[in-house]
Amino acid sequence: MNTIIQLLIQIPILLITLTIHEFSHGYVAYMLGDDTAKRAGRLTLNPISHIDPIGLLMLFIVHIGWAKPVPVNPYNFSNQKRDMAITAAAGPAANFVMAIILSVIFRISGFSNPDFIYNYVGNLQLIIFFLSEIMKYAILINLALGIFNLIPIPPMDGSKIVGGFLSDEAYNRYTAQERKGAQILMIIFAISFVFKLNIIGAIIMPPLNFFLKLLTGITL
Repeated sequence: MNTIIQLLIQIPILLITLTIHEFSHGYVAYMLGDDTAKRAGRLTLNPISHIDPIGLLMLFIVHIGWAKPVPVNPYNFSNQKRDMAITAAAGPAANFVMAIILSVIFRISGFSNPDFIYNYVGNLQLIIFFLSEIMKYAILINLALGIFNLIPIPPMDGSKIVGGFLSDEAYNRYTAQERKGAQILMIIFAISFVFKLNIIGAIIMPPLNFFLKLLTGITL
């Protein structure tokens, strides 16, 4: 598959996936009493509102990126630590739900069967192949984004989820490391790009392949 076709498949799926992820954070925070995202115009499924130019660029450079984080004010929560953990978990959870729904459609439709595409001829075969690739990539990127965000390094969602189980003192020390954690992630991205190393990929690939195989029957 040539680069142009790949981009035609990847860009819309990436934007939609990141949008659902961030919208889920904002929506759950809103349901828990924090309307910061709504007031900032981020409680929307419009991808333009969630695009982070650098994060989108990194997706195409090192294949790991991010959207503009939805603003959350934990002081609006009745239980800051617990509700922040629930809000953080909402993004990855939404991606996993999307992956499961798409996987069910993928299997029911017959796309999981390699011989399915070859039952068609001409332009119809091309259309079926194109739809199959869209489905596979959508499942893959939802799983990858969900797993990546569960890495427990501040400011990743995983760190806030872990924080929900810590004592108040440990939680405050842990969340205070967000700036340092972000710097560590940027260093990892830079090293991956310069030395052609897929460090993040090495971390998320085992669980990604496991769940991809479980849901679709295929592996990378």
